[in-house]
Amino acid sequence: MNINEAVAKLKVVPVVKIDNVEDAKPLAEALIAGGLPIAEVTFRTAAAYEAIKAMAEIPEMIVGAGTVINVEQAKMAIEAGAKFIVSPGFSAKVVAYAQENNIPIFPGVCTPSEVMACLEFGLEVVKFFPAENYGGLSTVNALGGPFPQLKFMPTGGIGPKNIKEYLANSKIIACGGSWMVKDTMIQAKQFDEITKLTAEAMALVNE
Repeated sequence: MNINEAVAKLKVVPVVKIDNVEDAKPLAEALIAGGLPIAEVTFRTAAAYEAIKAMAEIPEMIVGAGTVINVEQAKMAIEAGAKFIVSPGFSAKVVAYAQENNIPIFPGVCTPSEVMACLEFGLEVVKFFPAENYGGLSTVNALGGPFPQLKFMPTGGIGPKNIKEYLANSKIIACGGSWMVKDTMIQAKQFDEITKLTAEAMALVNE
C-alpha cells in the first residue's frame, strides 16, 4: 500500500487524541462507517501506543502515529503497527529512523529552510503546520514556488468552512483535521456522531 496515494485518495486525515484505549476500536469502526478508514493517533496521551496497536488490528484501517517528536516515539509507533508517522516539526533523526525502517513520514514545516531539510531526505510530501497560523494557502503557494516537486498536507485550523478551498490547490495532497473526531466526543463515546460528521466531511470534499 502506497500511503501517499491512499492519503491523496481520501483527502482528509483525522487527527485523533485518545485518552482511553477502549475507545480506539469503536473510533476506528466509526471512521470506517463514515467512509474514512484512516487516523493519525497523536502521541499526546499515555494511551497512544496501545490505541495504535488496537486500531492496527483492524484490516481496513490505515492507522498512523502523530505528534512524534523523537526517535523513541517513532520506535514505539512502528512497534505498535503504525503505517505512517507525522511530526509537528522537522527532526533529521526522526526522519532518518523512519526511512531506515521503511515507514512513510510527514514532518511538519512552515519555512523554506525546513522544506530544504526535508528535500535532502528525498521526501515528496510534508505536513504544513500550523497551517492557518502561518498564513494558510498564501504561504503554501509561496513555498510551492521554489519547491514545485513538493506536496503539502496542511493541518491546524482547517475545518468544514475552509477545507474545500485548501483541497482545490494543486500543491495540497490532503488536509489534517480534528473537527469530526474531537476528543470530547471520543471521551463521551459519541461514536454515532463521529460517523455522521465523518460522512458529512467525506461528502463535502467529494462534491
